[in-house]
Amino acid sequence: MLATDLLGIAEVERVAALGGLDARTQSNLGQFFTPAAAAQLIASLPSLPSTGTLRVLDPGAGSGMLTAALVRRVLAEQPELSVEIVAIERDSAVLPHLQATLAECERAGEGRVVAESVEADFILDSTGLDASLNLEAQFDLVIENPPYGKLAVSSAHRTAMRAAGVDAPNLYAAFLALSVAALRPGGQVVAITPRSFFNGPYFGAFRSHLLDSIALDRVHVFDSRSTVFADTGVLQENVIFSGTRGAAPGVVELSVSRDHTDDIASRVVPYNDVVFPDDPNRFIRLATDADDTRVAELVLAQPCRLTDIGVQVSTGRVVDFRSRHALSGVELPGAVPLIYPGNLRDGGVLWPRPIRKPQWFQPTSDKDRAMLLPEGWYTVVKRFSAKEERRRIVASAWSPNDNPGEVAFENHLNVFHIGGRGLDEDLARGIAVWLNSSVIDKFFRTFSGHTQVNATDLRTLRFPSVETLRCFGRNAVVSQVEVDSLVKELIAA
Repeated sequence: MLATDLLGIAEVERVAALGGLDARTQSNLGQFFTPAAAAQLIASLPSLPSTGTLRVLDPGAGSGMLTAALVRRVLAEQPELSVEIVAIERDSAVLPHLQATLAECERAGEGRVVAESVEADFILDSTGLDASLNLEAQFDLVIENPPYGKLAVSSAHRTAMRAAGVDAPNLYAAFLALSVAALRPGGQVVAITPRSFFNGPYFGAFRSHLLDSIALDRVHVFDSRSTVFADTGVLQENVIFSGTRGAAPGVVELSVSRDHTDDIASRVVPYNDVVFPDDPNRFIRLATDADDTRVAELVLAQPCRLTDIGVQVSTGRVVDFRSRHALSGVELPGAVPLIYPGNLRDGGVLWPRPIRKPQWFQPTSDKDRAMLLPEGWYTVVKRFSAKEERRRIVASAWSPNDNPGEVAFENHLNVFHIGGRGLDEDLARGIAVWLNSSVIDKFFRTFSGHTQVNATDLRTLRFPSVETLRCFGRNAVVSQVEVDSLVKELIAA
């Protein structure tokens, strides 16, 4: 059999495995099998030695598509290189398809490929005193499409990872942490995962652990969220990345394509342009073209963080399902405005508004009253932007002139304040202008691949001086063109 036939055979097994999956089991296990074209791209990332034996681990191997793509490449490019593969799969229903693929890999290798399938839970069987898998520092390469799915704090898998010294809030993070541990010094990990771990506090501990363990070599991002795993129904912004265990950071190749079949554009940048040395959160940033770099330089050149201008940002205090007793769709004695993301429009706040949310909050206890903010100007930002919105960050200014008195902000908003009190008018409006600019939108997209905007993300941004922000605020701007023109005039000329 020709090596070129391997992917076709592996694709037959992948489709057959998908057809036999139970929907509930697939969801519980986070199974999203790799299509052939994506597997080829993933397998193209690692650097291959020309001779010797390459020890490869494929955890969560599914039907074996990634292994097939890697073997196909080795047989085509490195005639003096042998491969030993350990492929781990938890689902017994998928295992026959994996074994069939591995058998074809060995047949194509004609003695150069040895492949072993292992039925095991990669997380539980790699950790703890009773671990049945002894994988630590055994492999030259880990290639993987790990399962996706949150790990509850009390789950056995999360507990096992914490005992192993890593807090991994998601299955794919746990797989990556254990995969790095399975590498020999100088070994490579190549994986396709959601981009969600690149920023935000949720993955903070895991991100630091990963970046302490490997140096990133390449990151590939897909513009499309829907086509990579189209036949499995997953909608996710995915990245492929490779890294080397114990290597000194140098340069990183950043590449982008619309999906796994499209032409790829790439550039090489210094490591410090991807993980900023002075960033305590260690966000992973992707300036995939020269314009991204220009925007990043412009934003990073701004003189202030929020702490420098004495402003804080917090999530809104009202969690509506916990405060149903205080919510009202009509005005009642003692009720105050309750502001939801749906009230934000064109840089301002429209209240009351006929949306499917209560518009008044009537406190009945000291606990309720603690959720109110005093009369004042506030900048408010949606924590989740709708996928059809042009900008990831959507900011508005709450005006006490329109609605005097106390106000309550719902938990799906981020609120800028000074010690729990309002800002001055020009500053509140000016912060909203800056956050609504195309410059900030483009900068934000270099490190965030999803529509959530965390308070931590906003705290890490840099801002112009208070004087410049107030100058923004004194100008009446509504349209995106007006916002960008003002920002360009004052700081980007």
